[in-house]
Amino acid sequence: MTEPLSPPGTPMTAVPAPSGHGDRPPPARFAYDTHTWKEIAHLLANLPVSLIGFVYVVTMLSTGVGMTVTMVGLPLLGAGLMGARLLGRMERARARKLLGVRVEEPSRLPRGSGGFWPRLWMSLKDPVGWRTVLYGLIRLPWGILTFVVTLTGLFVLWPVLPFVTRGLANADRAMVRGLLSPSDELERRIAELESDRGVVVDTAAADLRRIERDLHDGAQARLVNLAMGLGLAKEKLLEDPDAAATMVEEAHGEVKLALRELRDLARGIHPAVLTDRGLDAALSSVASRCTVPVRVTVDLDERPAAAIEGIAYFTVSELLQNISKHSGARSATVEVWRSEGRLFLQVWDDGRGGASLDGGTGIRGLADRLGAVDGLLVVKSPEGGPTTVTAELPWRDRSGALAEGAGTAKGADARGRR
Repeated sequence: MTEPLSPPGTPMTAVPAPSGHGDRPPPARFAYDTHTWKEIAHLLANLPVSLIGFVYVVTMLSTGVGMTVTMVGLPLLGAGLMGARLLGRMERARARKLLGVRVEEPSRLPRGSGGFWPRLWMSLKDPVGWRTVLYGLIRLPWGILTFVVTLTGLFVLWPVLPFVTRGLANADRAMVRGLLSPSDELERRIAELESDRGVVVDTAAADLRRIERDLHDGAQARLVNLAMGLGLAKEKLLEDPDAAATMVEEAHGEVKLALRELRDLARGIHPAVLTDRGLDAALSSVASRCTVPVRVTVDLDERPAAAIEGIAYFTVSELLQNISKHSGARSATVEVWRSEGRLFLQVWDDGRGGASLDGGTGIRGLADRLGAVDGLLVVKSPEGGPTTVTAELPWRDRSGALAEGAGTAKGADARGRR
């Protein structure tokens, strides 16, 4: 359909380097540059900062563990671990400012359900809090060492101090990355899922409000008018049969309009043709209602899970509505295919272009909805056109199993389909 999004096998989006490893300072040299002075400031501040952290950790542990014989000890220990998270955040900020170490913030603790004790248990088994406690315990002797060596070196080791501070600062960088970074991909994934859950909830609430509004303003209002018209026709039936017949005829027209609105509403919730015949027939039906000619090609050997199928249908439906309303296009194409555990949708038009994820709530909302199910939306729409929108979804078969490769990093099959 258009040129490939990228060479074969190339991901659609660039994958950033692992956090904390692309922030190496320049090599040390016999000079006192900005990096060297920042490292010296960090090493001199290690002693007071590590002293505060050590006192907090020891006090928290001794108080919490010492009082575990009572019911007060465990809550104190849990609260202490939450406070340790705050210390870790402050240390990450200090390392980011002075050492250039950029590590992701660990995910927040999941909101436990079931009351006080489940939430307490979540805080007591928090790996982020315990790693910060370990960081606080080992930092005091290290802080004393770095403070003494750096302060002494300012008057004794001046020519080689940049090399000494670089070695000590690199050890600090390793501690921050090792103990204050998210433990593994799982924690980052938890944060993503928490965000996605909020998107799903907001989307579902918006859909319910839309359905309620459509029912209230459309079919419901029409049925109310129908009831009033039939009531008047009943009163006129004996005294003016001709007028009553006219009213019944008008009511018949209202019934037809109400049925049409209800069918459109049902199609907007989940069309029957999608359930009965799958994406090919459902997308062809959507394309027939578009204001420009649309060619639909669906290359699937089997149907995906109903939820994925529904998301694919509504994504294409909304994109075709955008083409009808805003593109000024003369033709459009829709292509659907499966590759390496992913379902791909590509919608192309020869309109005026200029569409973007930041151009309005429609495409941005589609991107959020796809992201909530581990999907992806890529928009290529230069001014003057054409516009190519590629959507990617994880493939799940109709038994609910996730296809092999569907949970890997998102990447497009860049076949340049036409």
